[in-house]
Amino acid sequence: MNKIVTVVAPVNIAVIKYWGKRDEELILPINDSVSATLDTSVMCAKTSVTARPEFTEDEIWLNGKKESFFNKRLQNCLREIKLRASDEKSVDENFLSWKVHVCSENNFPTAAGLASSAAGYACLVSALAKLYKLKSDVSSIARLGSGSACRSVYGGFVRWHAGEKPDGSDSVASQVADSSHWPDMHALILVVGEAKKKTSSTKGMNISWQTSELLKYRAQHIVPQRTEEICKAIKEKNFAKFAEITMKDSNQFHAVCLDSYPPFVYLTSVSHMIIDLIHSYNDICGEMKVAYTFDAGPNACLYLLEKDVPAVVSVIKHIFPSSSHAFIKGLESETVTIDAALISKLAIEPQAKDLIKYVIHTKVGEGPTEVVDGSHLLNQDGLPNNLVCL
Repeated sequence: MNKIVTVVAPVNIAVIKYWGKRDEELILPINDSVSATLDTSVMCAKTSVTARPEFTEDEIWLNGKKESFFNKRLQNCLREIKLRASDEKSVDENFLSWKVHVCSENNFPTAAGLASSAAGYACLVSALAKLYKLKSDVSSIARLGSGSACRSVYGGFVRWHAGEKPDGSDSVASQVADSSHWPDMHALILVVGEAKKKTSSTKGMNISWQTSELLKYRAQHIVPQRTEEICKAIKEKNFAKFAEITMKDSNQFHAVCLDSYPPFVYLTSVSHMIIDLIHSYNDICGEMKVAYTFDAGPNACLYLLEKDVPAVVSVIKHIFPSSSHAFIKGLESETVTIDAALISKLAIEPQAKDLIKYVIHTKVGEGPTEVVDGSHLLNQDGLPNNLVCL
């Protein structure tokens, strides 16, 4: 059996943030979170997997380079997939004993800070699940690789339930609404910087969990209500409510970072400029047109409806001029003449060139899908088609 399974899986951007773990080993969060899954045609991870009796060891290649398989999270995912396959009797015992080869790559720059590990682990687990013919939900297995990866197992809008059980069996993802529910929900990713952050997400979470009273209050008293409200807003396609909650939750997450001891920051002066711009733009329009959210980095994800994309892109281009001819990447959108009256009301002057490196235009999309056109990353010998020579 020389079957190769290839899957593409999406990035997701949270609107109710996951920050803080109650169990580091099982990656169990202290609160629920909600995200939108973004279109794989613009950004995705792609992974090919195969298992053979002649393989002598498990091997993995990431973005053309061989990496060590002795990664605890990676091994946890493979172990749980095989245990599930054994329980379900989905493949024979011989197949379970064979070693695997994994090849994975992203079609978007890792410097964009777009939670590539979430897409990567969702892709890995989904591909392995197909290889081992699993029928059950695998979001709890993806969670073992990267917490937010469990949300990338589904398309549309997704809720990660924190769960209560110590073994994590109820900490799973479920779909709030599929990608066809709100098809005109789009996103603009504003890539601000590529510098390595001083405080990693893992370290930051640990500091916040140990020292921030605001984090604990947020998890107990604020997130439960916000989660219910934003899920209702998504189901009712109430953009104004969706936008308000999204921005408030992003602001509170970054307030938690400042409430931690010692404090740490992910937002830059450009990030704050974007925040000011969005609030000013919404005020001038007299209604919620755009919502911002920031993960653990300076880059903004703007959620907006498709009809508003051309005007918002025009404003961004005016305030944040670029020397690049490919400033807007991803989905195409028509260009419109900027409204001079609106610009004068913004009272924000055009900035120096290239403070925003580029913008990725995308939309809400589907979850992991199997590639059936034969464009595998592994050849028939189970080795990568493209290797970076070092």
